[in-house]
Parts: sequence; C-alpha cells; structure tokens
Amino acid sequence: MSYWKIAWRNIEQRALASSLTALSMALGVAVMIAVIVIHSVAVRQFSQDAQGYHLIVGGKGGALQLVLSTVYHLGQPLYPIPYSYYQKFVDGEFSSVTEVAVPMCLGDSYESPDGTLFRIVGTTADLFDKIHYGTDAQGEPKSYEFQPGGRNFKSDKFFEAVVGSVVAARARLQVGDLIEPTHGISGEGDKHRDFEVVGILEPTGTAHDRAVFVNIEGFYLLEGHSLSPHEDEKLADDTNAEATGTHEHGHDDAEAIAPLPVAQREVTSILVLCNNPLGPTVLDTAINKSEDRIAQTVAPAREITMLLDRIVGPIRIVLLVLTILIVIVAGISILVSIYNSMSERSHDIAVMRALGASRGAVMRIILVESILLSLGGGLLGILLAHGLIGLASPYIVGRTGVSLSLFQFDWQELVLIPGLIVLASLVGFLPALAAYRTDVAKSLSGSR
Repeated sequence: MSYWKIAWRNIEQRALASSLTALSMALGVAVMIAVIVIHSVAVRQFSQDAQGYHLIVGGKGGALQLVLSTVYHLGQPLYPIPYSYYQKFVDGEFSSVTEVAVPMCLGDSYESPDGTLFRIVGTTADLFDKIHYGTDAQGEPKSYEFQPGGRNFKSDKFFEAVVGSVVAARARLQVGDLIEPTHGISGEGDKHRDFEVVGILEPTGTAHDRAVFVNIEGFYLLEGHSLSPHEDEKLADDTNAEATGTHEHGHDDAEAIAPLPVAQREVTSILVLCNNPLGPTVLDTAINKSEDRIAQTVAPAREITMLLDRIVGPIRIVLLVLTILIVIVAGISILVSIYNSMSERSHDIAVMRALGASRGAVMRIILVESILLSLGGGLLGILLAHGLIGLASPYIVGRTGVSLSLFQFDWQELVLIPGLIVLASLVGFLPALAAYRTDVAKSLSGSR
C-alpha cells in the first residue's frame, strides 16, 4: 500500500477533526485569494479608466478629487470654470497642441427604480467618437461601442442621452425610454425635464458603465445650470426656461430652443488629448503656472499611480500579512491535530514497524498526511474564494464599477500550491519526528 493511501486512510479515520482542520486552511486561503484577485483587478481597471487622454483640466482644488469625480464618478466635484476656458482648447491659445478637448459638466444624478444613484454627465458626442478607453490584448486602443439599436447622441438633439451598461441593467432601460435627472448628486433635489435614451454602451469595464451621459446643450438648459444672465439676455432666457421647465414639451421641439449663451456657461472639467508628446508639458506649464490661477491640469494616470502606491498598496500588504498569519495558524492547527493523535496511533505505528516498515517510511506517511490536509484545504479555499467573487460580482460592479468574474485568476495564485506544500512539510515535521521515535516494544506491550 502506498504512502498516499495509508495517509488518506488515517485522515478518513479522523474525519471530523480532519475536516475542521482543512476548513480552517480553506478559509485562510480564500481570504488571501480574494485580496490578491480584487487588488489586481482594481489596479488594472483603475489604470485603464485613466487612459485615452493626457490631461484633465478643472477648477482649483485637490488633484485627486478632480480625477475621482471626473474619471470614476466618485466624490464631490470641484467648482466649475468658465466655458470660455474650454474654448481655448478648441480655437484659442491651447488649440495648437490639442487634438481633442471634451467638456464635462457634473452635479446631477439619476435614481434607478431600485434606489441606486448614478451620476449624470453633461458632455459632447466627442467623448465616445474621439476618445478611446484602455487597450486590448494587442495593445490597440479600444473604441466605445453601442448595443444593437443604439447610437451616440447628436449635437443638435439637446435632450438625448447615452447610458452605461450597468445603469441600463439596474434601471432596465431600453433605447427610446425617458429618464429624469435629479438636481444635485445626493438624489434629493428637484426633478428636471426628461431626456430620451438613444444609446446604451456595450460593457467597457470602466466607471462609464455606471454613469448617464447627456447632451451638454440640454444640460445647460436645465434649471439651476446657468449663470445669471445680463439684463439684455433676460427675455431670451425666460423663453428658454418656459420651454425647458415643464414636461409637456416633447423632444421634437428641442431644436426650436435657443442654446444657452456662452457667457452663462461653465464646465466642471475638460478631458484633453494632445496632438504631440510635448503637449502635456506645454499645457501643464501654461495653465498651472499662469497668473490668473483659474484652472489646474492633472495627469490622471500619475494621480492614480500615486493613489495605488501610497494608499492601496500598503493596505494590500497589511491584508496579505493578516491572511498569511491566518494560513500559518491553520497550518499550526494541522500540526496540533496530527500531533495530538500520535498517542492514539502509536500502536498502529508499532504494528507497521513490526511488519517491516522503516522509520523513514513511517515519517513520510505522516508528512504526506499533513500535505494532503493542506492541499485539500487550499484547493477548497480556491474554489470558495472564486465562488464568493462570482456571487459578489454584481454588487461590486453596481457599486464601484470594478468588474469581477468567477474565473478571474491572478498569476500569484500559482505560488499558493508550492507554498502550501512547504508549509505542510514544516508543520508535519514535528509529528512525523514523533512517529519516527515511536518505541515499538513499549507500544505493542501497551506500556506508557
């Protein structure tokens, strides 16, 4: 009979103790894998979200706050900057180094029927037509795509919207449905007039999956989204307010509504894609060191890297240390379980020795038993971890936009199996040594 069969028979004889020992190992491994997988996916996705453009331009304040509110739709937006500042990138002093500039207006929200709040982003069609998100396996930039039957909103259709895949799924939205933005990001403000959903984004794995994008022209015409007009503009503004302030007006008359005057417009932030490698440096110097101090430029990739390195990375290390300690404690429980059984099994070991088994053979059987318990618990922990990740995935995606799946593996998991074998060998050495030193004569005679 092989060592493996004998060791397995010994485990079966102590089924309850062996199961509890393996379960403790499984829980430790499951927590470790969850930390590894979630961290690697979050880092990869956060890094991907910050791609497709070079800079974010926004009001003065925290650079990280600007990135989180603009790119990840998290936190409080910074104070807006004049629309005329955006025009500098289109046909003004910064246009010579700018390939694409996309304005973004924040401050409203949309509440789905299940009570989940999603951010409303007022922007232009260029966001989906001229900006890419992330890269594919071949390193090629990925373009936004729309689900069948949908399209990007048109610049001359003021009250059209595009929704992310998570928003559409949670709110059960389809092309042609109407949505009502709520003033403010808390969801407690007044309802605005509705927008028609004309497109639903294919899943991107980015924060855009959980946002609603509306034509910036319609966004400006909503109540509370414009600066106070000059006296000579009040009459035209009153006409617009009458048209946009009620729901009796259909979307067919949107073209008859005059756009908001430029002097009354503001933008929360601007995504800037430069047309040459030196562009980001030129803009960073020109804007961040300008005398007017109106705006700031932020490189989103750099801010996210700093966030991951300074905050997320150390937290991950702490969690990994804790999970390693849990696994070590589970290994010690294997040692205690096998060692405590040695007195009960001394007679069986003596019989094996009397039948010709060597001391080394007995020692190897105990080591194999320890390895089986560790590997069994480890494999169970891997299945448990990925099962929990799969079950939690819909909630995590809906709340954070981080996309997880049941089969989301990380290369670091491959280190676990040899690591568990080493741990099992170490913790099994003491009971194996006790088996090695078993006195055959005393054990067979029943003396202590």
